[in-house]
Amino acid sequence: MAFETGFLYAFIYLATALVAVLVGKWTGAGAVLGYLAAGAAIGPWGLGLIGGAEGEDVTHFAEFGVVLMLVLIGLELRPKMLWRMRRPLLGLGGGQVALSATALTGIGLLCGLDWKEALAVGLILAPSSTAIVLQSLAERGLRRSDPGNDAFSVLLFQDVAVIPIIALLPLLGTGGAHTMEDAHSSVAWLEQLGPMVRALVTLAAIIAVIALSWLGMRPLFRAVAGTKQREAFTAAALLLVIGVALVMTKVGLSAALGAFIAGVVLAGSEYRHELEADLDPFKGLLLGLFFIGVGMGIDFGHIGSNLGLVLGLTLTLVLAKGVVIFLLARFNGSDNAGAYLVAAALAAGGEFAFVLIKVAQGAGVIAGTTAPTVVAAVALSMAATPLLILLFGHAYHHSKAIKNSSSDLPERQPDVTDEGAPVIICGFGRFGHTVGRLLRGQGFACSVLDRDAEQVDLLRDLGIPIHYGDAARPDLLTAAGAADAKVLVVALKDQDAALKIAQTAREFYPHLQIFLRAHGRVDAYEFIDAGEELIYRDTLDSSLRMGTDILKHLGMDETDATRATALYRKGDEAAMREIAAHRHDRKRFMSVGREAVRALDELMRRESPCVDTDEEPNKPQE
Repeated sequence: MAFETGFLYAFIYLATALVAVLVGKWTGAGAVLGYLAAGAAIGPWGLGLIGGAEGEDVTHFAEFGVVLMLVLIGLELRPKMLWRMRRPLLGLGGGQVALSATALTGIGLLCGLDWKEALAVGLILAPSSTAIVLQSLAERGLRRSDPGNDAFSVLLFQDVAVIPIIALLPLLGTGGAHTMEDAHSSVAWLEQLGPMVRALVTLAAIIAVIALSWLGMRPLFRAVAGTKQREAFTAAALLLVIGVALVMTKVGLSAALGAFIAGVVLAGSEYRHELEADLDPFKGLLLGLFFIGVGMGIDFGHIGSNLGLVLGLTLTLVLAKGVVIFLLARFNGSDNAGAYLVAAALAAGGEFAFVLIKVAQGAGVIAGTTAPTVVAAVALSMAATPLLILLFGHAYHHSKAIKNSSSDLPERQPDVTDEGAPVIICGFGRFGHTVGRLLRGQGFACSVLDRDAEQVDLLRDLGIPIHYGDAARPDLLTAAGAADAKVLVVALKDQDAALKIAQTAREFYPHLQIFLRAHGRVDAYEFIDAGEELIYRDTLDSSLRMGTDILKHLGMDETDATRATALYRKGDEAAMREIAAHRHDRKRFMSVGREAVRALDELMRRESPCVDTDEEPNKPQE
């Protein structure tokens, strides 16, 4: 019977998830809002298909999706990227947590709570929902926008800030050890230790996670990869995540934080892309279940009995945090539209609030009558987040369109049109010009875009058809005919602008085959890190052509010279990609680089008709 019941619940959840995605897509509201609404519909206050206890069990299981999401976020964050994010991470993120907690604590005091309970409520409500915000921003194409990056920085800081909040809440309490054990039984043993010992144990756990990820898992991944069994690598990836989660929860820390640390440690690993590919399907499914569980967990009975109080707290939470975040975003340099979007995304409570409330209840900080009201307000605010992002996301896109056409490009408006060409070329300088003329000379039409107004005018005067516009804007890429094109050539010298165009194309038109110009090896490394494959370095072809002519001048047969050039090109390309995987680890980078140089030199000498392979490698011929 239990076996059949398990299958029945699995059928209900999967059917609900599928319907939620289809309805969310059809209505334009997005999948997250669809999951939340569907969860409320099948939960104990809806159709009653899933009971409260069963729904809570599944939600706990689905929280693993949040853990997987943090691993994947960590895998994207290389040290160089974290350093670039230091200002929004510390300034915007730290300011948001501190000021939001202070504002909410003050409101709690005005409402009659004692200072300890008010402070606990302020700390609990300060973090936002990492899962809902990032998913909703991605659905709207805003994850890589400036407001999306600011929101991500704040969420990242919030996830880290949960640790000291968990440590602080019991210090405010009066409940005693037994109640704490009931609420947080997995760390009851830790409560028996002194504060200094607990701090050392916590630090040791973080060091253990770093060591496990860097020293233990990389050799394991290398050995598993050697078996060429995909399912074994997937098992190893899940083993890492579950192992890290167990270590962190045993010392009272967030499993999501441990997963994030492990992801950051492995961001420079040669197995980063394999980990992302293996974990992403699990993350998507479990996050969907998590959102459904949040919807089922909304206590409409308590809301109905205390409607004014719950709605008042929800509105107060969204407005108080929203004002704080808006002001911080403006101070950080965002325009009004961007600041409103960041505030709308982060104004609600988050999934960590449910954990923090249990810790606070166990420590006797929050009264029994306050907790369900706070839970209901957090759940309602989380459910409102996708709607807020939808509303302010439209306003942000509209604002950016006006700004791009009037402020950023004051000389003229974009004049991009769809010519039905199979090839779109972005950038028509010395590199893109040659590519375009070659393709057109062979009968392949090209739609050319350039954001340099003077270059556009000059080429038009020469009779060359070209359009003015920035292909990093999705609307202009659409106007250029990207939906029907086959190839996108990014020939800009500006590496950051080129990468932005490639990311926009990947997000909106994944069918396009992208060919990228790289100014040098460093730019090529960045493109490789971004997952690009078709990369062409500026000086490689001209230097190889010169080398071929020199070989012929020195007496080598033309066929042999051409073959040697092709051999070198192939070997150098393979070496570059191998070295790129280790470029954030200087010791490994130098070791692999030296070996690659030696291997390529040996290959060239072995295949050369002009070199006696019996001689010593570096001994000159007589």
